[in-house]
Amino acid sequence: MQKYKLSWKDLSFKDFKIYLFALFKAFIPKKKIKDLDELEHFIQTKSAWVTQVTLYSYLKTRMGTRYVLHFDNDEFMSSVNLAKWNIYSTALQDLTFFTFSYLKVNFNYQNTNQAKEIFNKILDDEISNKMPLDITEEAKRTFNERLQNLNWETYYKDLPFNPSALSLYKWAPIAEELKTLDRKIVLNSMILKWDIIRDEFKKLIEF
Repeated sequence: MQKYKLSWKDLSFKDFKIYLFALFKAFIPKKKIKDLDELEHFIQTKSAWVTQVTLYSYLKTRMGTRYVLHFDNDEFMSSVNLAKWNIYSTALQDLTFFTFSYLKVNFNYQNTNQAKEIFNKILDDEISNKMPLDITEEAKRTFNERLQNLNWETYYKDLPFNPSALSLYKWAPIAEELKTLDRKIVLNSMILKWDIIRDEFKKLIEF
C-alpha cells in the first residue's frame, strides 16, 4: 500500500490533491481494519492526512492566493518542513493512543504494548522519507513519557487529539501576533479533521 510521503521536495500535485479533495475523500468507501498491519497503515496515513490538510490550509488562509510563491523561499520552506514533521510526529502519537485505547475499552483488546511497537515502526519507516533524526528521537522520547502516564480506559474520550492541535498552533510558520488571534480557529480546525478520522475508525472496526 502506498503511503502519503511527507518529503517537502515531493510537495506538488500529490499534496495539493490531498488538500483539495479532503472532504471528498471522506465519502470514499474504506477497507475494514482487520489486523495490526492495517491498523498501522491507518495510523500512518490518517496522521499524515490531518497534518497536511490542516497545515497547508492554515498557510493558505493566512497568506492568500499568493502563498504558493513562498515555495521559492528557502527559509520559509525550511520552517514549513520543520513544522510538518513536528506536527506529524505528535499526530502519530495521538492517533496511536486513541486507537488502542478505543480498542481496549470497546473490544477488550489487552495487548496495548503493541502501540509502542507500531509507533516506533512508523517512525523508522519515515526516516527513509527524510524525517529528521532529531525529531524522530524526540517523538520517541515524548511517546514514552506520555505512555507512562496514560490511562488506556479513558484516553480515547478525554480530549485525545489536543496535543496535535496545540502542535499545529505552536509550529505553524505564521507570525506570533497573527497566531494569537487565530488560536481558537487553528485548534478547532484540527479537532474537526480528527472528528472525521475518529468516525472513520469506528466504522472500519465494526464487523
